[in-house]
Amino acid sequence: MLRIFQAISRFMGHYTSAVVIAAAILAVFVPEAFSWIKTLGAGNLILGLIMLTMGCTLSTDDFKIVLRRPLDILLGTLAQFTIMPFVAFALSKLFGLSPELSVGIILVGCCPGGVSSNIMSFLCKGDVAFSVGMTTVSTIVAPIVTPLMVYFLAGEEIAVDAWGMFQNMLIVTLLPVAVGCMFNFFFSQKSYFADIQLCMPGISVICLSLIVGNAVLAALPHLLASGNGFTLLLLMLGVVFCHNTLGYLLGFLLGSFFGFNTAKKRTVSIEVGMQNAGLATNLALQTFTANPLVVIPCAISCAYHSISGTILANLFAAYDRRKK
Repeated sequence: MLRIFQAISRFMGHYTSAVVIAAAILAVFVPEAFSWIKTLGAGNLILGLIMLTMGCTLSTDDFKIVLRRPLDILLGTLAQFTIMPFVAFALSKLFGLSPELSVGIILVGCCPGGVSSNIMSFLCKGDVAFSVGMTTVSTIVAPIVTPLMVYFLAGEEIAVDAWGMFQNMLIVTLLPVAVGCMFNFFFSQKSYFADIQLCMPGISVICLSLIVGNAVLAALPHLLASGNGFTLLLLMLGVVFCHNTLGYLLGFLLGSFFGFNTAKKRTVSIEVGMQNAGLATNLALQTFTANPLVVIPCAISCAYHSISGTILANLFAAYDRRKK
């Protein structure tokens, strides 16, 4: 039975984008599949489970990487928390977004890198250790940096509860990651724990799909009530596309500027461009309850980043094959 779960987990890990899109579509046509999340208030629990699975894959070797390569990882982390937030802010002005939508895309930009970026780095022969180090550090500092950046860039648009966001992120990010790291430290030598770890990608994808479905369910009534829901959807798809693509491009150029090798340039590109949009979606639902439209850019980013990251990783891999 465990082997079956592991096979399902591998499948879902390879087809994350398809699963997330399917969840978004399902939320539109079968809302009952996700309505229980809001009813039970399970959003934080689901995101916490994602972060727990991330912590369970982090070992002491990963933290040693941070200590051995502090300048590279510091540079990459600074890029994450500067390029994407300020690009989001610029795009919100360029596209003339409403305050709620501006805060949504800025919130995505201010979140740390997602766990899936490590998978994409592996697929495109990037520097996986570097990717894990950047994700680890950005996740650890995010409870402080993310609320401050959102408040700095969007505090004049709508009320931003930076303190509430900080508390929420401590509970749903740092605490589960710490618990997961403890599990890994004490049980990593046990064969059954390695078997459980192989199931974690599938658990993460399922939880991410639940977050996206819940976000779509929360945003859909407001899209329909706006009278121009399709136009609004196209607008936000354009903004998310520009935000994500510029993140990839500027991350790669930054790596080139500092003389990184090809593997590290690819990693910085993916780490900067792919944000933890699942976290942004959950924060939008939990923190900006008075401004429900904030969740729309987050939910779209959640699905789009997975798709674009897979495409970019495949393009890098195809380039290598052609070069050979």
